[in-house]
Amino acid sequence: MPEPEVLQPALNDKSAEPVIEASESYERGLALRKAGLLKPAIEQFEQASTAPGLAMKAYAQIGLCHKSADRYEDAVTAFHNALKTSPGNSKETVQILYVLGRTLESLGRYSETLEAYRWIRREDPGYRDVANRINHLSSRRNPAGSRKSTTLQSGSWVGDMLKSWQGLLNAPK
Repeated sequence: MPEPEVLQPALNDKSAEPVIEASESYERGLALRKAGLLKPAIEQFEQASTAPGLAMKAYAQIGLCHKSADRYEDAVTAFHNALKTSPGNSKETVQILYVLGRTLESLGRYSETLEAYRWIRREDPGYRDVANRINHLSSRRNPAGSRKSTTLQSGSWVGDMLKSWQGLLNAPK
């Protein structure tokens, strides 16, 4: 059984707390989030995010905390960080993209929302209500009257990230 990932205090810092396992910080964060204590939960998840094996999950939880506190822009940033640390094609990646899409939709950022939902549809066509959400958002008239995006847009961080994953995602399973 591999050794658990550990957060090490600075060697010359005499005031450092005892070594805390990253997984313990993550579990504490989950308990705090469940209790509605979002700020201390975020602090625990931030500690857990320094462990490579927990970073994606910790950032996703940070995003969920921010979303619960109606801090949608902060949630988008946290979900973005989670996706940056994602190993690529996984159920967790799809779940994070879905929550990211829902958050972007709340912010009225429909182009980015569609990018996330379309990526999910390519990887898991029956995932939740993604097909209905895409149809609904695609049928909305763009307020500026510009063309609707049918492909990933250049310059969008979601689009750029998803394009970089396409090689991994299209590899034989």
